[in-house]
Amino acid sequence: MGTSRKQTEIAMETILFNLGVSIGVLLSLVLVWLLLRHLSLRPSNERFWVNDNARTATAEFDGDKVTIRNVRDFVWRSTRDYDERWIDVTMSLDKMAKIWFVLEYFDPTKRQMAHTIMSFETDDGQRIACSIEVRREQGERYHPIKGLFRQYELIYVWATERDVIGVRARCRKKSVTHLFEAVVLGPGNERRMIESYLRRSNKLSSEPEWYNTITNTCTTNIVGHVNEVYPGRVPWGVSILLPGLSPKLLSRNNLVKMTGTLDETLRDSIIDERANDWDGVADFGDWIRGEGSTDPPS
Repeated sequence: MGTSRKQTEIAMETILFNLGVSIGVLLSLVLVWLLLRHLSLRPSNERFWVNDNARTATAEFDGDKVTIRNVRDFVWRSTRDYDERWIDVTMSLDKMAKIWFVLEYFDPTKRQMAHTIMSFETDDGQRIACSIEVRREQGERYHPIKGLFRQYELIYVWATERDVIGVRARCRKKSVTHLFEAVVLGPGNERRMIESYLRRSNKLSSEPEWYNTITNTCTTNIVGHVNEVYPGRVPWGVSILLPGLSPKLLSRNNLVKMTGTLDETLRDSIIDERANDWDGVADFGDWIRGEGSTDPPS
């Protein structure tokens, strides 16, 4: 009787062991399948995109001139009410004089999360901005976790300032938008910077890439361009992954022009009130900088 019970227990243990091994093998196979499926996903430029991500910009170089095709120039009355407009912009590369850095906090109570944009200005006041973003499909919303798993393509949105800065400063009611003048070290690096951006835009138009929340974002790409032009200019740190924390990095490494202490510079650089006071007639870029013949209300 005791021997029979012992044999039964041994048999049950063997069955459970084999079952455990089988489940382990099955789970391993499922994980391998999921990994292979994930790695097999390919980015595409051919999807049903939201209107403001519908076109990819390309650059045509002609000596010191460049023509940027498919520059977005929407007129935004709200984030859902807008006039769609795409234009071509020709600029003189040898006149590049300034670079501007835009920092948009989506929600001031969540200071880690922010979006970054660069804007380029010639010595005669012509400006164009580039926002590196998730390229969203119709009905799609961004989530940082999904951004880790090849769910979004990357896009370089070239746009007028009244479009890409205006929609943030005027239409997104919770956002707080800062505008800083960048400190550019080395003669000619303004031109090299925009050329670096444009070359990457051309590449993405024919070779799409996946956005990645850690490795391929707005800020990681900005840092990549800056360090390509001026190696080692921006050190890597957590504020590159969480750009809302970047002001200390900007100040510590002399990356933007300061108007006083860091707190004073942050206060002075907020443009939302000026943007909302824009009269719709004066040049938007001049207006938010307090320049031009039509000055914003004091």
